[in-house]
Amino acid sequence: MLLDSQHINDELIERMSRDLIDEYDEELEMELEDRLHLGPEDAALANSSPESDEERKQSRRIYFRELFRLQRELVKLQEWVVETGHKVVILFEGRDAAGKGGVIKRITQRLNPRVCRVAALPAPTERERTQWYFQRYVPHLPAAGEIVLFDRSWYNRAGVERVMGFCSDDEYEEFFRSVGEFEKMLTRSGIQLVKYWFSITDDEQNLRFLGRIHDPLKQWKLSPMDLESRKRWEDYTKAKEIMLDRSHIPEAPWWMVQAVDKKKARLNCIHHLLKLIPYEEIRRPPVVLPTRVHNPDYLRNPVPEEMIVPEIY
Repeated sequence: MLLDSQHINDELIERMSRDLIDEYDEELEMELEDRLHLGPEDAALANSSPESDEERKQSRRIYFRELFRLQRELVKLQEWVVETGHKVVILFEGRDAAGKGGVIKRITQRLNPRVCRVAALPAPTERERTQWYFQRYVPHLPAAGEIVLFDRSWYNRAGVERVMGFCSDDEYEEFFRSVGEFEKMLTRSGIQLVKYWFSITDDEQNLRFLGRIHDPLKQWKLSPMDLESRKRWEDYTKAKEIMLDRSHIPEAPWWMVQAVDKKKARLNCIHHLLKLIPYEEIRRPPVVLPTRVHNPDYLRNPVPEEMIVPEIY
């Protein structure tokens, strides 16, 4: 048992080290690796063989190369969406700590927030609980030339609300009677609806939760509901299976992302998304920087000293 605990501790330390590096923007991670012959992640794995270190570095280089290539394509997609007035809604669902936020971050990282925005709704208010269930999601839907990413969505009713008893059996059944028609209405109105489920294992979620518990920068990600979900893994599994079976429709099918490996999941999801949308590169004339106009009568007024932020660094 002691050896097992030590093994878990070592694995957790290794995981926290990897996750810390992964929180950096990718350019910073590459810069750190270039500056240090042995990066922070590799230092935590000093007992591993030189071959495994080199393989790990090579794997990260491939990840960076592919991520940046895919993000360039996302910029092209964004320009096409604006040019054509296309409307896109992408739902990201999955268990707590499945990696939804990580892929959302990498999708939006290089995009214009006026074009591509994230909707992450809090728990409904007392007033919202008396509304038509889908009503509070409708104001977040896109207009022409917009992309909206839902970090969790109306499928809360089929997941957490069902498992935690926050909805009645009648409300649950009404959701499934309505959700298909609701999504068909969206697609008929010209919205392209894409639904992703991020799939992880029991052991993987356990490790990710432990990492959050021991990392002060991530403890905010853990809510009492997240901790409760650990006890109800099987209940969530049953709810997920029913949800996928009853809401997988031709107009808006579900797509499963294998998400145990975070970086592979990001690349696979973005690559798949780009394949689903029929975008083309928009050719634009070259941008020419105009010559600065100098007015000989212009004098710049000095900034009052008390308004200047102290230069501590």
